[in-house]
Amino acid sequence: MAVEPEVEHPRKAYGWAARDTSGVLSPFLFSRRKTGEKDVTFKVLYCGICHSDLHKLKNEWSDSIYPLVPGREIVGEVTEVGSKVEKFKVREKVAVGCLVGSCHSCQNCVNNLENYCQKTIPTYGAKYVDGSITYGGFSDFMVADEHFVVSIPNGLPLDVAAPLLCAGITVYGPLRYFGLDKPGLHLGVVGLGGLGHLAVKFAKALGLKVTVISTSPNKKEEAIQHLGADSFLVSRDQDQMKAAICTLDGIIDTVSAVHPLMPLIDLLKSHGTLVAVGAPEKPLELLLPTLILGRKSVAGSYIGGMKETQEMIDFAAEHNIRPEIEVIPMDYVNTAMQRLVKADVKYRFVIDIGNTLKP
Repeated sequence: MAVEPEVEHPRKAYGWAARDTSGVLSPFLFSRRKTGEKDVTFKVLYCGICHSDLHKLKNEWSDSIYPLVPGREIVGEVTEVGSKVEKFKVREKVAVGCLVGSCHSCQNCVNNLENYCQKTIPTYGAKYVDGSITYGGFSDFMVADEHFVVSIPNGLPLDVAAPLLCAGITVYGPLRYFGLDKPGLHLGVVGLGGLGHLAVKFAKALGLKVTVISTSPNKKEEAIQHLGADSFLVSRDQDQMKAAICTLDGIIDTVSAVHPLMPLIDLLKSHGTLVAVGAPEKPLELLLPTLILGRKSVAGSYIGGMKETQEMIDFAAEHNIRPEIEVIPMDYVNTAMQRLVKADVKYRFVIDIGNTLKP
């Protein structure tokens, strides 16, 4: 009698999901694929909360797919690897950031810039190559192609490693690409939140002079005494801003709210570049004569490719760069989201998935 081949069913996973645009998260049972020959399966231990999670939960970018399991700053321990996996072994500490797929053949992919591939697959809320929906790190385990998994170096605590997967690479990438990584250059960092505080840390580790620019005067002591910035500007103080005109070689603008660009561009020296890494929902005003007369540039940057992400993680470990975090249990996540809207966190929430996510 013929024996029926064994059917390998998808594995049940447990996490927290939003079911609609209210963005409220609650327990959710779903399926993940089996470990493919190039896949790495790992138990999720920590997952950071990113400001993008807020936008996705409430469908503010008009592309959310529900049920939606957020989380793209995911750190854990390998439990299984596919037969053709070469870079990882069981029990190693690994992480997945914003991407879980790309075409692997376009010019961007060939140049290790998978983040700019036109067929990139986000870690959650997107269709994977097999037609399934991707679910993020607010869950008990992950399965990902090894190409999109990075190694966590020994000595880098897993909880503080989590925000590096999105916030860290978001600021590290433009510092490298735009040449704002030369000791002695003067960098402005606009906004002192999850992205901004890491921009300060990376810039100082690279040997830059750093000026933090904020609307909040009460952040001055934090910026200089705690994070190591060299100076501080209150963007609403016209006298301070005028005194700093043409003093900066570059600016990393991390603000995701609508804000005036022209006073910031005035701070740039000739040939300077303002790089926007925040994503305001409405257009910002930009007057071209200011750019033309100083050969100044306004650019954007979006996370980083996998090679650069691993480089960033290794750099952070080597230079003792540690995001400032508040570790929370899974069932606190809705309160954390409400606090994040109010910028009531220093500076990133990280969920202790391994110890507090209960079936």
